[in-house]
Amino acid sequence: MKILYIGILKNEEKPAIELCAERDLSSYSRFTRTSVGEFMSLFSKTVAERTRAGQRQDVEEQSYTFHAYGRSEGVAGIIISDQEYPALVAHQLLSKILDEFLSKYPRSAFAGSKAGELVYPQLKEYIVKYQDPHQADSIMKIQKELDETKIVLHKTIESVLERGEKIDSLVAKSDGLSAQSKMFYTQAKKQNSCCILM
Repeated sequence: MKILYIGILKNEEKPAIELCAERDLSSYSRFTRTSVGEFMSLFSKTVAERTRAGQRQDVEEQSYTFHAYGRSEGVAGIIISDQEYPALVAHQLLSKILDEFLSKYPRSAFAGSKAGELVYPQLKEYIVKYQDPHQADSIMKIQKELDETKIVLHKTIESVLERGEKIDSLVAKSDGLSAQSKMFYTQAKKQNSCCILM
């Protein structure tokens, strides 16, 4: 699970303008980073242009998922992740980023802005923090802990049941041994009754 791109784009008119963005291209070789980054920017603009105000959508392209959220203020947030990354966490992050961005830069601040003109350093923090969605999202963190607890409980229950089966087996064996010892006692008594010493 990995986030590769977080961007905020002005999508009021075509073409969409990338106001600020952060990429994590460390998993690509030096020779392909530039072209992968350009692909992400180009495709993000296309997705932002097609995302209406108030709309959330997920678009899959090759091995990537583009999570988009359009706001009525004329901006859209885009997150590009691999397909394993949970959409719920991505959309929560988009809401958080856009709320913070719009409180720092109201519509009048970015209306005349050009590509990459605005500085928003929090994107770098978010792309690092949200690489592990289990740590970033409290619901997923709790779900993971519940799943781990459930596994431990299943193992404990299985071992208790195995012990119960072993105890039942021991009880059955002791009952069989008790019956055999009674039978041995009665046969021994019969055998010894013919030879009574006086």
